[in-house]
Amino acid sequence: MLLGIAVWLALTEPGTHGAGRLPVAAEDSFPSIALILAVGAGAAGAFLGLAALHAAAAMRVLARDRRIPPALPPEARRLRSTVLAPLGHSTARLVDPPTLPPSELPETVVLPLTLTVLVPAHDESLTIAATLRSLWEQTRPPEKVVVIADNCTDDTARIAREHGAEVFETSGNHEKKAGALNQVLSEMFPDTDERDVVMIMDADSVIVPEFLEVGMARLTEAPALIAVGGLFGGEPGAGVIGQLQRNEYARYQRTIARRRGRVFVLTGTASLFRAYALKAVADARGQLIPGDRGHVYDTLALTEDNEMTMALKSLGAKMVSPMQCQVVTELMPDWRALWRQRSRWQRGALENIGAYGVTRATARYWGQQLGIGYGTIALNAYLLLMTVTFLSADAFEIIWFWAILGMIFVVERVVTVWPAGWRARLIALPLVIEIAYDLFLQAVYVKSVVDIATGRSAGWNYVPREATA
Repeated sequence: MLLGIAVWLALTEPGTHGAGRLPVAAEDSFPSIALILAVGAGAAGAFLGLAALHAAAAMRVLARDRRIPPALPPEARRLRSTVLAPLGHSTARLVDPPTLPPSELPETVVLPLTLTVLVPAHDESLTIAATLRSLWEQTRPPEKVVVIADNCTDDTARIAREHGAEVFETSGNHEKKAGALNQVLSEMFPDTDERDVVMIMDADSVIVPEFLEVGMARLTEAPALIAVGGLFGGEPGAGVIGQLQRNEYARYQRTIARRRGRVFVLTGTASLFRAYALKAVADARGQLIPGDRGHVYDTLALTEDNEMTMALKSLGAKMVSPMQCQVVTELMPDWRALWRQRSRWQRGALENIGAYGVTRATARYWGQQLGIGYGTIALNAYLLLMTVTFLSADAFEIIWFWAILGMIFVVERVVTVWPAGWRARLIALPLVIEIAYDLFLQAVYVKSVVDIATGRSAGWNYVPREATA
């Protein structure tokens, strides 16, 4: 209603012969009451609309059958965060070990870690060979690679065997990637111990040669470290839309580097986990964290990597994403495919925080989603104000002080993608191209919130790989 009032006031307000300034200078004439009401009603309507959608979305998410455990008492919540946490100096010891003479102290033997790579694949015959080559060409190759052929109708399994991988073909799986991984992991757990490490890697991704060496070294040197995540970048090609995605990924890598490797998401493209930690997640589901007991991955989560990160953080796990652990992954080739991919990512992120609630482990993720929401309002309110200004004034005068100050934003956009090459800088320089891309992502966000609020069902939105000439 408020938005309707805003449009009516803006359209019925008679034009004036004033001069607008960019930005508007202090000495300009005071705007009309109708124009003030129009802008105010528009902004208020947007704020109230987004707030209502947030509330409705939270209610819908929390009401869905995500097998959410009952609320835990404060003491249980504190204990949950220590399941995978390292023992601190303040940890109470129930039994004090006896002091042995120096001659009786056993020698400490550090056994090497063993690595098994799991590659879930659904009709990935075009990319699986490159993925497996990148694994076998590592400076520290894995002990075993298992390709999980999930309901494949192409030659994925045959190609995987030809490239030295074992193949596990799923049976009766209707729960996508999460269900396929759960089948394999449930069979693996009886034969694993504290030395086992599991890597989950997408079948459309390629890792740099030193990825496993760096990741396994981190886990060997820090016994309390539970997981090592990769930092993803985009493959070449796909024109302007591909470069926009690469710019986005380059800024994400820069953010993680400035955070000194502190993980935001253990990417599903390539991440290492201690096997016992995955088993602990499976045992905790249904009681301490959402999901079915015995399942490593929550099959209702649209973004299984984001949900697994929350699960591990809720149990107190330490994790890191070293800058050397780079992975190159598939890009969406067109706007339609990108919309489908980002719709799944965005809705999955919203549903995951709704399932976990507000905790210390999820506070940053709630802040991110609220920031996206109100960033959406801020950018679109600014564009609305500029549009009203253009329509209301007959001429404009640029204030050079503010124009030069505004160039800081241009410099920031270019500098943050500088390592990605000249194409990345060229796309960032005009600013308007990336603003249009941001508006696209914001439209995905709003659509995801609306879909959750209205109870619309969500799909996996699988985008098949197209063969290249």
